[in-house]
Amino acid sequence: MVDITTVGVIGAGQMGAGIAQVAAQAGYDVILSDIDLPRAEKGRDGIARLLAKAVEKGKAEQADVDAALARIRAVGDVSPLGEAQLVIEAATEREEIKRAIFANLGPLLRADAILATNTSSIPITRLAQAAPDAGRFVGVHFFNPVPVMGLIELIRGLATSPQTVSAVEGFARRLDKQVVHAFDAPGFVVNRILLPMINEAMFALGEGVANVRDIDTGIKLGLNHPMGPLTLADFVGLDTCLEILKVLQATTGDPKFRPAPLLVKYVEAGWFGRKTGRGFYDYSGPEPVPTR
Repeated sequence: MVDITTVGVIGAGQMGAGIAQVAAQAGYDVILSDIDLPRAEKGRDGIARLLAKAVEKGKAEQADVDAALARIRAVGDVSPLGEAQLVIEAATEREEIKRAIFANLGPLLRADAILATNTSSIPITRLAQAAPDAGRFVGVHFFNPVPVMGLIELIRGLATSPQTVSAVEGFARRLDKQVVHAFDAPGFVVNRILLPMINEAMFALGEGVANVRDIDTGIKLGLNHPMGPLTLADFVGLDTCLEILKVLQATTGDPKFRPAPLLVKYVEAGWFGRKTGRGFYDYSGPEPVPTR
């Protein structure tokens, strides 16, 4: 079984940076890659800000933070990832983008390296077609925000080897994450259940069943959820929600996954939620305000 000491992360956005942070804090050397160096460095700078806040709040020691940051190297291409024993792709939730990344990365990887995808919905067996070795390809679905959320969904494809699964389980344990195993079906466990609920909340809003605030409050208090489904959709990203629902609908053929028209409209308007400052809530002021 491969001994993982260096972890490569492709994509320095919110998810990729979060994965890089927890890996570095767990003692791994991390190579954080994006399409250019400024984007990769922006991701590393974001990690530095989050860790600085942890020190201010007394949740981390400065020496530990300095050591973790020293283990993260930002790079502007994928070629340095050849050093890593585990590479985790955390790019946009679009299959063609992920396949292109795997095709470029494949010739660079070590013979024993594991390639993992942080996809939240796309079948692993299908993505493995673009990997250099399907036996060393696996799904590792982290949850946002990665440093806070304690779960990883581990999804093996049809050809994923037991050795690959065992190595990734060890990696997850070192990150202090709980692993749940999911069959390679669209949406796996969490999103297979979560996205229809979020989507139904959007249908209810579009049909005038209740307003944004009442839908969120009803679910929070009625089901004891930490946040309402529309707040959560804004947090995840409405564009990401739409992509996941499209994958679920296309791969299952089940009309229950049809995206709510209101979701489609918001994405077409560029209202993606928190990351664009507007979704089901307006985030331009000191407190989020419902947009309808």
